[in-house]
Amino acid sequence: MTIENYSQFMDNFDQKMIEDRLIGSLEGGFNACEEICDRWAEDPTRLGLRYEGVERDASDHTFAELQKRSAQFANYLTSMGIGRGDRVAALLPRTPELMVVILGTLRAGAVYQPLFTAFGPGAIEYRLGTAGTKLVLTDAANRFKLDDVKDCPPTVLVGRDGAGSAYQNDTDFEEMMAQQSDEFTPVRVGADEPMLQMFTSGTVGKAKGVAVPVRALMSFYVYMRYAIGLRPEDKYWNVADPGWAYGLYYAVVGPMLLGNTTHFNEHGFTPDSTYMMLKKYGITNLAAAPTAYRMLMAHDDILSDDDCFDLRAASSAGEALNPEVINWVDKRLGCPVMDHYGQTETGMTACNHHDLQQDIVRVGSMGFSMPGHRVVAVDAEFNEISEGETGQLAVDVDNSPLFFFQGYTWNEKDPFQGKYYLTGDVVISHGDGSYSFAGRDDDIITTAGYRVGPADVESTLLEHDAVAESGVVGKPDPERGSVIKAYVVLKGMAEPSEELADELKTFVRKRLSTHAFPRQIEFVQELPKTPSGKIQRFILRNQAREEVEQGQV
Repeated sequence: MTIENYSQFMDNFDQKMIEDRLIGSLEGGFNACEEICDRWAEDPTRLGLRYEGVERDASDHTFAELQKRSAQFANYLTSMGIGRGDRVAALLPRTPELMVVILGTLRAGAVYQPLFTAFGPGAIEYRLGTAGTKLVLTDAANRFKLDDVKDCPPTVLVGRDGAGSAYQNDTDFEEMMAQQSDEFTPVRVGADEPMLQMFTSGTVGKAKGVAVPVRALMSFYVYMRYAIGLRPEDKYWNVADPGWAYGLYYAVVGPMLLGNTTHFNEHGFTPDSTYMMLKKYGITNLAAAPTAYRMLMAHDDILSDDDCFDLRAASSAGEALNPEVINWVDKRLGCPVMDHYGQTETGMTACNHHDLQQDIVRVGSMGFSMPGHRVVAVDAEFNEISEGETGQLAVDVDNSPLFFFQGYTWNEKDPFQGKYYLTGDVVISHGDGSYSFAGRDDDIITTAGYRVGPADVESTLLEHDAVAESGVVGKPDPERGSVIKAYVVLKGMAEPSEELADELKTFVRKRLSTHAFPRQIEFVQELPKTPSGKIQRFILRNQAREEVEQGQV
């Protein structure tokens, strides 16, 4: 396959050439399941999913099978009065049932809402309640989390036989599916109507709702085809969990949109299980967060000198890769790794493209605008900056036909300024249309590839009887990028202790999630604040950095 020249491709880019690859249209509407599943189901042997299980055997699932199973689930939704625009959530690990729920929800014209399996009851309750979710699906391992969810919607349970006696009145997934017809005509919705209901962390208040419209399929196509460089013969695996945007957008919707098989590994991430997947399935195209590559590099010693892989391309998103990791991937995994940049709100917008020949690929750079987008950097007065200057990364919405973010779903303040969407990320301009990440202008913490809003952790800590105030920041960590550290002010009678610190960590882990709890807690007399009472997290961040510099890990 010929790699096209980036500059020429951008000069000749036409949204119509992307729309023409889809069954639906901007005028007539789309059905996401029809686009990512049905169109490939005519070949009864074509695989849509390869699954590596924990307690059950590995299995392969054709597009034809997934089409029928998704029709059964869509019929169930219709029988429950759930359809166009209604939110359906899944608190499920990476299993074939999860894929069926996603596809069936989309087939019915409803809106799929992911729930990460590490979420605790508080995070789940907020997302279900805010979205007005009509139905939630979960499994025996996660069902107990819904016990403390106020006004929890009706529940369908995968593997009810393995759940406790208290849950035997839940609808059993397989029994329900067996009662449904495997024929269901996909419901097409308008291009600007939602297909996915996401939530993104913020620095002030709770997570923000992001409704992803079905027109985003065109942006997903471009990312997969030109940045990931996905080819028909590729064996593609995106390590990211579909409970998050990068996993849902580009481990499920994206590859299947191009007709490629995707891979689910139900095991939690470990270097051993990752190396196993790469070898067993002959993965040729890999996508993962920088943390995954760093951990693989840190455990290079589990490989022998004779170990080799079939990889030809690797991609990274979530934070900048350092030169050491890039060189290791090239030498040990045997392929180039490209940095990509995006957000839950926008999908990917700036990339180093595997299948568009760029004049230059800078180490640690997020690259150039993805086709269909014009990414720029602006100063404090929203003027576009010049070479060598630092400014906020933004998307020129007026000149970005594939930009799909329509604003936050529930009255949150939207990050638009005139024609620009402001990302909140600070970059350095190279003067040629490419940028390098410099930092955040807010307080988002990226830890082990997950983006965590400090406000979520702080508000959860405040639910504990002993906590009066808290300030949460990211502390640099060589393996995870950052770890979450909380500075905690206790109420009058409470006494600082290691036991209390452990209790607070467990409290947040159970209430919020297992990835967003503070691994370090420091008890302080007061927090630095502005005259108006706002926590000055930048002072706490500086303290945390100084601790690292002084060897206080």
